[in-house]
Amino acid sequence: MMSDRRHFLKLLGLSLLATQLTAANKRLSPQPILKPSRLKVGDTVAVVSPASMIFKHELKYVNLVLGQQKLKVKVATHALDRYGYLAGKDIDRAADINAMFADDEVKALVTTTGGWGSSRILPLLDYDLIRKNPKIIIGYSDITALLLAIYARSGLVTFHGPFGTSTWNKFSVGYLKSILFEGKAMTLQPPPNIVETITSGKARGRLVGGNLSVLTAMVGSNFLPDWRGKILFVEDIREDVYRVDRMLTHLSLAGILQQLNGFVFARCTRCLDEEDNFPTLTLWQVLLDHIRPLGIPAWYGTAIGHIRDKFTVPLGVEVEIDASRGTIKMLESAVVL
Repeated sequence: MMSDRRHFLKLLGLSLLATQLTAANKRLSPQPILKPSRLKVGDTVAVVSPASMIFKHELKYVNLVLGQQKLKVKVATHALDRYGYLAGKDIDRAADINAMFADDEVKALVTTTGGWGSSRILPLLDYDLIRKNPKIIIGYSDITALLLAIYARSGLVTFHGPFGTSTWNKFSVGYLKSILFEGKAMTLQPPPNIVETITSGKARGRLVGGNLSVLTAMVGSNFLPDWRGKILFVEDIREDVYRVDRMLTHLSLAGILQQLNGFVFARCTRCLDEEDNFPTLTLWQVLLDHIRPLGIPAWYGTAIGHIRDKFTVPLGVEVEIDASRGTIKMLESAVVL
């Protein structure tokens, strides 16, 4: 009797586990790629604050720079909320994202700033709603969590590029308009003399990536894409080299780096090679240790990340990279014309 009961419980446990794994696999199945419509002069864009709080004068600046692009602005209900260092409660920040995707008047979502908080709202987003209402969403740094999760869970192409509070200079605006307004398949060519090739060669694959710290903290969640055959770009700011080493080690131990077709470390802004004369590896040594053994085209240095002049980079589109020249060539438009 006791052995029969144990056998029944074992079978029940295995059945429940199989059900859970089936559900998990269903959730994690890659979605077909979906592109948002391009932006046009006179379109309405939503201003949302998914992460850190902003001040009223910063919102005025966001309205100004978007107006200069001849766009109408709709400020989300909770964009100026405060909850400690966050722009309001998680449920309210997520509600703003869902509401702006559902709003037929809104053609794109522009995030105000990064900081921290985007990952907290990922379980509260309506990914089916987002897929049914594909729109441009753009930002970088902590917004990496939103860009990757929306791409992974809905298949929507998202955009790593300026915040509303970023410097909207000629360089950054030029790439943004070429990709989001004109729908051009651009070649992202970095400024001269900043490319350091780790492993030469060319490769093709869908482009994904963002802030290294944010991405690494999401490993193990259901909000990251399938990494097989992808081209991964990362960037970061104010990180000691040993922390970059730790994060790349994490990606390696998780088996992510080994699945890639190509790798780009765009920029590590104000990252330190040494502190108080304590022995250290250089960032370059860390990159050689982790990336060169992969044998895939890879380099350091391009105009992505915490810098004034930045590309608008579409996540989810097919690209070809050239590690000797440091170029990322889009093989398709990122928007529907």
